Amino acid sequence: MTPMDETALDDGRARNFETMDIREAQEALAEEIEEMADEELEAEEIAGEAVDALEQDAADAVWSAAQMAEHLRMAEALLFAAVEPLDDEAIAARLPAGADVKLLIETLALQYENRGVVLSMAAGKYRFVTAPDVAHVLEKEKIEPKKLTRAALETLAIIAYHQPCTRADIEDVRGVAVSPGSLDQLMEIGWIRMRGRRRSAPGRPLLYGTTQSFLEHFNLESVADLPGMADLKAAGLLDARLPPGFTVPAPSDELSEDDFEGMEDETEFVTDFHEESPVEEDA
Repeated sequence: MTPMDETALDDGRARNFETMDIREAQEALAEEIEEMADEELEAEEIAGEAVDALEQDAADAVWSAAQMAEHLRMAEALLFAAVEPLDDEAIAARLPAGADVKLLIETLALQYENRGVVLSMAAGKYRFVTAPDVAHVLEKEKIEPKKLTRAALETLAIIAYHQPCTRADIEDVRGVAVSPGSLDQLMEIGWIRMRGRRRSAPGRPLLYGTTQSFLEHFNLESVADLPGMADLKAAGLLDARLPPGFTVPAPSDELSEDDFEGMEDETEFVTDFHEESPVEEDA
């Protein structure tokens, strides 16, 4: 048996060349060689397709990374420009279809973990906020002076010139009811205080007067230094045609002891409702 016969037998395609003449054996051998060549070509094509598939997979992997980086930049821009926190749906609506929003949020949170701004989540929505440990550099103290209302200014002027006076005295001069807010605002500023109570009036109403802070703010030695009628006219604060008998009172801190009751004279009434009453024992 020839080596060709052994190869043919090994491949399972054995042919009995002993029964063939030379021509038939040559034709059979040519067929065998052609079939082997076709098989080798097919194997090479399969191997080439596998290599192409591997290269395509590698190319797809590189594209996915580039796409991920682009999606990350888009999500970052959205969160920075948003005027309110964004949820997953709002972010996904602005990104290309199929973008992995969860992964993008996790990546951004890690990237900004130790930055001056951090990615914060509240109520299922995300936003960039100042890192708590550096928030103090953004703080700025600013004193905003409170502007007194016209009613508060009129109330202050009446108290300053007529002190000590009650709420009824203020209402009598102004002609309208005194707003509790005006007195509260003046007391909060520290320009008026409660001086005591008037004994002769029903209900012993509170008396109001100015404070040391009032004098310091307006650079006055005492309330007696408040401008009089001539000063007010010269400053254009009074009408040139005043009604007959109009006068500007002379301010004074003096109190009538007979008609004045200091706040320190009041006793605080306290009832302890939790105090246990004595239990009478049965005889």
